Amino acid sequence: MLETTIAAIGPLDEPAMAAARDLQGRLTKPAGSLGALEELSVRLAGLAGACPPPLPEPAAVAIFAGDHGVHAQGVTPWPQEVTAQMIGNFLAGGAVVNAFARQAGASVTVVDVGVATPVPAAPASDAGAPRLVAANVRAGTRDLAVTAALTRDEARAAVETGIRVAGELIDGGAGILLTGDMGIGNTTPAAALIAAYTGIDPAETTGRGTGVDDPTYQRKIDVVRDALRRHRPDPADPLGVLAAVGGLEHAALAGLILGAAARRTPVLLDGVIAVSAALAAAALAPDATGAMVAGHRSAEPGATVALRRLGLDPLIDLGLRLGEGTGALLALPVVTGAVRVLHEVATFDSAGVAEK
Repeated sequence: MLETTIAAIGPLDEPAMAAARDLQGRLTKPAGSLGALEELSVRLAGLAGACPPPLPEPAAVAIFAGDHGVHAQGVTPWPQEVTAQMIGNFLAGGAVVNAFARQAGASVTVVDVGVATPVPAAPASDAGAPRLVAANVRAGTRDLAVTAALTRDEARAAVETGIRVAGELIDGGAGILLTGDMGIGNTTPAAALIAAYTGIDPAETTGRGTGVDDPTYQRKIDVVRDALRRHRPDPADPLGVLAAVGGLEHAALAGLILGAAARRTPVLLDGVIAVSAALAAAALAPDATGAMVAGHRSAEPGATVALRRLGLDPLIDLGLRLGEGTGALLALPVVTGAVRVLHEVATFDSAGVAEK
């Protein structure tokens, strides 16, 4: 499945992008006056191979959840059981991501790809409520400070889970996918992935996650640096990098991105977990970046490092560091607005407005 998906990912369509640029220049507004929204609309036209591209709706958030053996190193004060407890909160509709998804009219799918403790059953509820997908590859990763977090087969299984979820959501009608994540301790493997793929020192890719104190923060940096020294992950072997220092949700998110790119569907990235996964997706299939839209700039420093390497500019910057898909949901109206301009704004000729 992975190889077939990668083979289906191609570059953006240049004629469609040229048509979108031409149309932007004929709309009733000064050329370039919509700033980054204009180039975003051009990229989305190139992804769809059509001008104007389809409106990116309905939106579907996929929250991948997993636990991490590195939790044993004291990189976070939160107990590991919170991952499963938050899944229950997602399913009950009580998390921030649920509030933002209701505002945006987006569906929420929660995927257990590697939770270590029992996951609550989904409550009986109305159609359209968050749903749970059981796809547990293993009950949390191994401790990356001691050994490889995953085997190659486990990393591949998680990536292919993400590909399958992308296909199911798109087949169900989704016009845009949004990345979500849940996993206590998951900013540590994210920092390791970003350092591995970019070569940037872990002190610059590691952040405070849920807001750890100074001693914990230094311990976290040391854990990441020691893990990279121990495993020496090779960025030319992206699946090997995911196996050495990644998380199951990171690998599954990489698969979601690849699955969306193969189907020429935009994927709106959330925070540092998502962009670390995006680096893996881009390493596996460089043209996959054409499907990526950076929703926001996470307060985690590694996010800026990853976005710079991916060549993506975030749409909003609000100092967020929650995860779940919250930043992507807040950016969703910006993406929709960029495309709606190409659909609905009159040209100078059609409106009878004189050009300069």
